[in-house]
Amino acid sequence: MKENTDSKIELILLNITGNDRPGVTAALSEILARYNATILDIGQADIHHTLALGILIKTDSDVSGDLMKDLLFKAYELEVNIRFSPVKEKEYSEWVSMQGKDRWIITILGRRLTSKAIAEVSREVAEQGLNIDGIKRQTGRMPLHGDDKLSKSCVQVSVRGFLKDQTAMQKRFMQIAAEQQVDISLQEDSMYRRSRRLVCFDMDSTLIGTEVIDELADRAGVGEQVREITERAMRGEIDFRESFTQRVALLKGLDESVMKDIAENLPITEGVDRMMAALKRTGYKTAILSGGFTYFGNYLKQKFGFDYVYANELEIVDGKLTGRYVGEIVDGRRKAELLKLLAQVENVNIQQTIAVGDGANDLPMLATAGLGIAFHAKPKVKATADQALSTIGLDGILYFIGFKDTQISDRKTDA
Repeated sequence: MKENTDSKIELILLNITGNDRPGVTAALSEILARYNATILDIGQADIHHTLALGILIKTDSDVSGDLMKDLLFKAYELEVNIRFSPVKEKEYSEWVSMQGKDRWIITILGRRLTSKAIAEVSREVAEQGLNIDGIKRQTGRMPLHGDDKLSKSCVQVSVRGFLKDQTAMQKRFMQIAAEQQVDISLQEDSMYRRSRRLVCFDMDSTLIGTEVIDELADRAGVGEQVREITERAMRGEIDFRESFTQRVALLKGLDESVMKDIAENLPITEGVDRMMAALKRTGYKTAILSGGFTYFGNYLKQKFGFDYVYANELEIVDGKLTGRYVGEIVDGRRKAELLKLLAQVENVNIQQTIAVGDGANDLPMLATAGLGIAFHAKPKVKATADQALSTIGLDGILYFIGFKDTQISDRKTDA
């Protein structure tokens, strides 16, 4: 748009601040309507009952003086402050040209968010040549005093621009996350991010805070041997199939009744019930894809309402474990295959899927999903996955996909 000083059109940015009260936006916009002003952009936020309202308008220069006078009188009546800033047509055209640039969503999540964490993330955003469009709080308002072990604080930052180096930015975010004890997610703000439909979970050390095979091994008196093999497998030092076969063999002779006792006392990961309630209420399909055992997966399915369970079947003869398994092993490769299969069954694009896991055998699944999240993961997994959640429970996933506290809880929360 070519700038024309003789034009009768004026572009004016209105900045309104003060104590928030009902009717402020309505009263001011009614005056704008009376003068036939065109609203080009509008945004409003409330921080601790303090209003911050911005309105960019286009109006005829013949009436702009009277318009601003009426707005000033109304602002005085409403006990708010109003400031007028002229905007050049060239500046407006440059702003409009930003519409073609990429949009990204940065989620910062932790027990507590510090100014240092926000500052470091904001600095990286600027160094990458991106502009912050908005910052929104997704969690309820933080109390002054409370138990940090149970608290949650999350903000979503919307940015726009041509990202210089996504890999470098994610690496820097990982460093900030480790230093500031927060989680930081960087996602392109695409149609798929807003329409995730299928979530697949690892079970052991993800949905539950233990490795079930270790629990079985303790009952069989071979806990130390099995844990050593388990750790080597989770670190990616030995093949999962080989480690699985070795560990199952050590369980030979264990009584079947032990599994029921273990299932009824599984340590459920923080946030599972809250997460599953929200996902089910909003129509998500959920699956357990586990290198563990179907007996325990089915127990969790019944308890929380998962739609699918795929895991390993232990062979049982005369009420005793034989030390063998039945069917194909669910390893890392098989998890990725099952994720693709379930996406086809549910008729969703693979980009609409989410995978969550903690071990090396989850990496193929995390890489296949549209959003792969390493949950309280081993260092190798965390370094490889695009997203990581390490500071709170599994309900943190809900914030990564855009939920607010008011959308997660059935009851009203102050968010």
